Amino acid sequence: MQLQFCGAAGTVTGSAHLLTLDDGTKILLDCGLYQGNEPEYANFNERFLFRPDEIDIVVLSHAHIDHCGRLPKLVKDGFRGRIYATHATRDLTAILLLDSAHIQDRESSFTNRRRKDDHEDEPLYDAKDVADTMELFRTVGYNKWFGIHPDVEVVYKDAGHILGSATVTLRIKRHGMRDYLLGFTADIGRPDRPILRDPVPMDACDFLICESTYGDRLHEEAPQEKEHFLRVIQQTCVTQKGKLIIPAFSVGRTQEIVYMLDQLVRENRLPDVPVYVDSPLAVNATRVFEMHPECFDKEILDYMALDPNPFGFEKLKYTRSVEESKAINNKKGCIVISASGMINAGRVKHHVFNAIEHPENTILIVGYCADNTPGGQLRNGAKQIRMFGEYKSVNAHVEIMRSFSAHGDYREMIDFLRSQEKDKLRNIMLVHGDKNALTGFRDHLHEAGFGQVDIPKLGDKVDL
Repeated sequence: MQLQFCGAAGTVTGSAHLLTLDDGTKILLDCGLYQGNEPEYANFNERFLFRPDEIDIVVLSHAHIDHCGRLPKLVKDGFRGRIYATHATRDLTAILLLDSAHIQDRESSFTNRRRKDDHEDEPLYDAKDVADTMELFRTVGYNKWFGIHPDVEVVYKDAGHILGSATVTLRIKRHGMRDYLLGFTADIGRPDRPILRDPVPMDACDFLICESTYGDRLHEEAPQEKEHFLRVIQQTCVTQKGKLIIPAFSVGRTQEIVYMLDQLVRENRLPDVPVYVDSPLAVNATRVFEMHPECFDKEILDYMALDPNPFGFEKLKYTRSVEESKAINNKKGCIVISASGMINAGRVKHHVFNAIEHPENTILIVGYCADNTPGGQLRNGAKQIRMFGEYKSVNAHVEIMRSFSAHGDYREMIDFLRSQEKDKLRNIMLVHGDKNALTGFRDHLHEAGFGQVDIPKLGDKVDL
């Protein structure tokens, strides 16, 4: 057997790991879109490190676009096999890929309008490719082994990261010898977070592909986050009569923030300010959340006995149209939740563009932002950022809440890995992290008593 790292190696996004069995069967773990500008990943989204028509099976961990975003490109280029996912992942993937196809089309049209030659830039894929992709999905539940090949069974366990997210464990038969277990953590969630269940430990593996997004840092303690959030709202929207803009990913983060606001309303503590969720994708994703209470934890299920709709209250308005979005620019004393979380795409760019030079406003960063994105620049203290070809002075207050992350920090990830038997586990291969996170997490794992820990590069192959 051979494992090749075809994405998210030495970087955070673009998840794709290819397992080739002894009989030549090719199993792809995730097929994600790369989001960044690192030189070694130039043209990554356009070209695969393998032939798509030779892939037999895709096992998808969850619906974030950096894990599923190249599936339509895979299908467009010849893949005709089966795609396995949990039920909620399939539903979220459908809306996320359609949104991605729309973005691809829009960006290609923009590029073509600016071109001075006859070359036509084509989108990675379109809505038809997405429809063709969704036809290949096969959905399965958690905690049940299912066969994908005569010699391979898979089990999904709840990763507690986003709705439907799963760790992946493959049990591979080795005739005449002990079976191998190959594990893929994908993105490890966090314990004691609202809405979703805690991550479920994986079976003890022989080999483990492990994420490391926050491998070199710890998160802010969660118990104070509601009070912190309330102080920011009070200061910005009431005292300063300004606008609180919260860049938030449409899946997971937006619903978590809305749920917290809903709780504050029930506690009669939320100031009387309007709240706008300005993201058509977030609106659709919230509907998917409402369809999958089987993924919820006990806390929100108990809460729903008192409030059947934890994602809606009187002062909350979900906006879809461009006209509604533009109208928010004239509002004061309000909260705006809008995608994307890194401020590198979507409607939130316009909201930040219009608000960032006014000192009464606040931009609240609530999640991971790559350094080269506007969100990352603001998080790192930039005094000026470039948006839509203009330089804007950062006069608005920038607030950061580090407790909202859906990724475990290094301590939480090591706690999650306690289920692994150190004598059995032959190798941990770290992916999904920048250089500091990868090396930092490797050091923490060694300190915790784990043995061989490798950091593969893009394209590396390992014989198992």
